[in-house]
Amino acid sequence: MVWRFWTFGKRSCAMTTFRIERLNKEFLREISLLLQGRVKDDRAKMAILTGVSCSKDLSVAKVYFTVLDRSKVEEVRLGLEGASGLIRGMLGREMRLRKIPEFRFIYDDTEDRAGRVDAILDSIAPTP
Repeated sequence: MVWRFWTFGKRSCAMTTFRIERLNKEFLREISLLLQGRVKDDRAKMAILTGVSCSKDLSVAKVYFTVLDRSKVEEVRLGLEGASGLIRGMLGREMRLRKIPEFRFIYDDTEDRAGRVDAILDSIAPTP
């Protein structure tokens, strides 16, 4: 009997993470569409969203973004933070969730780190 309860508990955890992953994808899609169509701030429209990571209780969602011009990262982040209330309100009307998380916009520096790793590997590689 205890074994069955333990197994059910593990399935429950797996379902929760599956649900969070689905919500992450849905938030990414919906926020991208809102930035394209309904948000009027040009600074926010320059953002390229790369991912969303929600907490398990849906209180906070980290939205990762990148920009083509690296000198405008702070400007774009301020534009996104300014539009976060509007985005949250529109998502509340469109999605059927009890709670819409607070969005925190974080610059995704994966591309920069990959470039540094490539440069290190190129410097290590023997030249013919």
